[in-house]
Formats: sequence, C-alpha cells, structure tokens
Amino acid sequence: MIRWIQIAQALTLAIAVYFSMGATGASARFENLGHRLMCTCGCAQLLGECNHVGCPESTRQRNELVSAIAAGKSDREILAWFSDKYGRSVQAAPRAEGFELIAWIAPFAVFAAGLIGTILLVRRWTRVPPSQ
Repeated sequence: MIRWIQIAQALTLAIAVYFSMGATGASARFENLGHRLMCTCGCAQLLGECNHVGCPESTRQRNELVSAIAAGKSDREILAWFSDKYGRSVQAAPRAEGFELIAWIAPFAVFAAGLIGTILLVRRWTRVPPSQ
C-alpha cells in the first residue's frame, strides 16, 4: 500500500513539473500580460481576448507587446510603458498601492459593514419582546 502512495506522489510531482515547464516562455508571458491589459478601442475587452472585428487598436497593441517581450523587458516595465503611452485605463486592474489601493479594500470594507449591520439588526430583532 505504501508503495502505491509513493508512486502516486512521484506521478503527481512529475505532472506538476511538466505543466510548470515553459511557464516563463514568451507565449506564457504574452498570455499573462495580454490579460492584464485592456484594448483601447473602446470594446471594454482584455487585450488578449479582443475579438472586435476590424479593431483598429488590438493588432497594433499586441505587436507592441510581442516586441517588448522580445526586447527582454520585464513585466513591470512593459506595464509601465503601456500606461505611459495609453494612460492608466489600459491596465485591467488597479495597482495595489497609493490611492488605487482603495479599489481593492472598498469591496471588503462594504461587505464587512453590511455583515456587521445585519448581525446587529438580527440581534435587535431577537431581543425585542413580542407585543401582546
């Protein structure tokens, strides 16, 4: 029985290594960055997903992304370059720093406030004696 567990563990490790190979390749980086950038044509789609027929922007932006990856720029440099050229709205998600940190914190804060308010309301309802 222990032998089968060891074989299963080795197989799981081999599968994990196999799928992680090539994760840093150019195509994986293009896929990753293409899903972190927005197409600027106004279609409100991610650059990697833009299927807008005759889109005047996505082909040019994808070519710029391929060129930047081929030039050896880091992900941070590429995102900064796109932001400088097209504005902050080109990034699909806000940065987790400065004022933009509010966009990450606000949904959780609103949820927590709603949850606390609901708990307090239910507690109040259960403490009020029923009127006769």
